[in-house]
Amino acid sequence: MTEAALAPNDNPQAPAVIVQLLEKLAVPYQVRAERPGLPNETRLQAVLVDDAVGALLVLYPRSHLLDLSRLAELTGRQLTAVKPERLERMLGKHNLAALPGLPPLTSSPCLYEERLLQVPKLLIESGQPGVLLEIPTEAFKGLLSKASAARFGEPVSAIRLNLDRPDDDRAEITQAVQAFTARRIQQRLEETIEIPPLPETAQKIIKLRVDPNATVDDITGVVETDPALAAQVVSWAASPYYAAPGKIRSVEDAIVRVLGFDLVINLALGLALGKTLSLPKDQPQHATPYWQQAIYTAAVIEGLTRAMPRAQRPEAGLTYLAGLLHNFGYLVLAHVFPPHFSLICRHLEVNSHLSHSHIEQHLLGITREQIGAWLMRHWDMPEELSSALRFQQDPSYAGDNAAFPNLVCLAVSLLRNRGIGAAGPQGEIDDELFEALGLSREKAEDAVNKVLSAEVALRELAAQFQHPH
Repeated sequence: MTEAALAPNDNPQAPAVIVQLLEKLAVPYQVRAERPGLPNETRLQAVLVDDAVGALLVLYPRSHLLDLSRLAELTGRQLTAVKPERLERMLGKHNLAALPGLPPLTSSPCLYEERLLQVPKLLIESGQPGVLLEIPTEAFKGLLSKASAARFGEPVSAIRLNLDRPDDDRAEITQAVQAFTARRIQQRLEETIEIPPLPETAQKIIKLRVDPNATVDDITGVVETDPALAAQVVSWAASPYYAAPGKIRSVEDAIVRVLGFDLVINLALGLALGKTLSLPKDQPQHATPYWQQAIYTAAVIEGLTRAMPRAQRPEAGLTYLAGLLHNFGYLVLAHVFPPHFSLICRHLEVNSHLSHSHIEQHLLGITREQIGAWLMRHWDMPEELSSALRFQQDPSYAGDNAAFPNLVCLAVSLLRNRGIGAAGPQGEIDDELFEALGLSREKAEDAVNKVLSAEVALRELAAQFQHPH
């Protein structure tokens, strides 16, 4: 969905094929514009899943998480989301951009969550982004005459996220590791998880970060001892995104002429850490690739930081690093819970209305934010960085180093509303988040526009890193 779809539509129009279908079936309906704050209990979520046997249309309220394990128990089938290309072809035949939850539209059998019918009216995707159909539940029941009912959803309200108890993280991670892996439990969590040691290059960079006398020569020397890292820093500076005149010939060139000491020291640290864990071979369909998401987020945060009032502005290089590593917990989850990571991917595909946090909490009992922040603390990364990772899902976080998680939260939300990056629902961003950072919506959107205007350059940059290793 594009940003335009989030804006209220004064004269919403349902697609002609849907209007014809509903009129043919004599189903009463009203066309409504999508807007923030609509109750999830009334919002119908439709997903098409399949296996070798065929496709199944699954309907459930947005107030629930679709649990594929329960679906498997009910059907005896290992169902996963239909491939995006196939869905696009199916919808394209009807000139639709989204899947309407109307069983007569497809030839597939239908299974619905029985709690869907507990509200008097349902709001259903029309097939046109931003346009909903309001149908009385009694009338909608008539469309379910050939469908089966069952309980397979988990109420989102029953999934308790740990947003504000970081002291419990270690115990919760340990519990998840014990429950979901065959790893031999050691006394120390670090040994149990078998996290790779911090790369030597990263250790040297961390020392330089806190050395007030560190020079360009010092960081150049450290980066050049790692040829792959040196090549990445040079290619970063040479990217059209920075539009540097002339050829970038060395790491020193990259620092002095283009990127600056502060950015390079944090960039190099982010790249060094990023190489400690492999990119997972599995990922959710339609997901923005890991490094592309990281680079876009860092670039947006760079712009947001620059737009903040000088008195409120946090350390720019460190906010950039927070953007680059904001999703590092994703790599950690894939490393620690390989089979369950694939399960997370499959659940993300069928629960596009939910953030990854709810899905991870439901399946594992922890989130990527918890385990990512824990690892940052274990590696003695700056406290601002672990705060950025840990509290990025909480737009109202006002604790220590709040600007860092607030910036990540805002950047991720802005990009998500443009269809880029993190899974989860698009929606209105609270005024409080802008106010906490001293930013106007206009300035924040300008920062995103600048990044997206250089999208080709950023994609090229990301492509250098986007291979499982």
